[in-house]
Amino acid sequence: MRAVLYDHVGERPRLTELAIPACPPDGALVRVEATGVCRSDWHAWRGHDPVPLPMVPGHEFAGVVAEVGDAVTRFRVGDRVTAPFVNGCGRCEWCRRGEAQVCPDQTQPGFTRHGSFADYVVVTAADLNLVALPDSVSFDAAAALGCRFATAFRAVTRHGRVVAGDEVVIFGAGGVGLSAVMIATALGARTTVVDLSDAALRLAEELGATTVIRWTDTSQVEAAVIETTRGGADVTIDAVGSADTAASGVRSLRRRGTHVQVGLMLGAASLAPVPWDRVIAWELRVLGSHGMAAADYPELLAMIEAGRVDPARLIAGTTNLAGAIDALVGMDAAVPAAAGIVIARP
Repeated sequence: MRAVLYDHVGERPRLTELAIPACPPDGALVRVEATGVCRSDWHAWRGHDPVPLPMVPGHEFAGVVAEVGDAVTRFRVGDRVTAPFVNGCGRCEWCRRGEAQVCPDQTQPGFTRHGSFADYVVVTAADLNLVALPDSVSFDAAAALGCRFATAFRAVTRHGRVVAGDEVVIFGAGGVGLSAVMIATALGARTTVVDLSDAALRLAEELGATTVIRWTDTSQVEAAVIETTRGGADVTIDAVGSADTAASGVRSLRRRGTHVQVGLMLGAASLAPVPWDRVIAWELRVLGSHGMAAADYPELLAMIEAGRVDPARLIAGTTNLAGAIDALVGMDAAVPAAAGIVIARP
């Protein structure tokens, strides 16, 4: 099969031929029809989030079941499917509770094993991790769900508990941040978006953001947030993952507000300080958010089918596997030239 592969951290990936992976007894082999190019793939390639090498990147995908293991009962060859980027083991207490996103024995395509920048990808524990796709949801749109849109959905609905009238402030207008804008807006919230990129802020407005703020000086941004939210946000979401944006998210809350940390805190940022005096005195909630289990997809898919949200609106362009390499390497730019998600079709 064709696949994108890199052998060393930071080395330009190459398009090559690999053997089609074997289907596990409890798993499925999926023929990839569309795969997203995500900043998490870039973090792994750049060595910020170390992975075993060589590695085929890619963890956001949709496709058709090509083979199932003997132990699989819920899916069959020909089914249209997607899957979360976290594949739970299916045996532990967290998986049994429907919380596979925190499974201690999880695997992740593109991070613990070869991913979806290829003709085929494996999904382990398929009965737990595969998600059946309605015919009304395209492969391109579904490829945005496995990481960015699903992660944003859980951050907004489960952790943020966003309801109509809430003030929601989103730091970062990449794939997760823009998804959060769309979801929070659909729930009736007022959304404020903070980002460096004018193109990303324009797209945030198109997707329903009430206010956009260009990131400049930290204190000025926080003051602007407090002003536009009339005293602070009910919910803040850091979709960037930096010491500055995480702390600003906490300081931008009103009393008893909730901060949801979605952006990866890697390297030195993993030990970034939090204004705990504010957290305690104002009774703030600070929560991490790590994807979304397959068990929670039906609610999201129902919103998509009802037309309340449309992940396809996030797609900035489509390409092939060779183009996925260019899109991945292009994420080296601090401020991307264009906003939205790039989808590769093998």
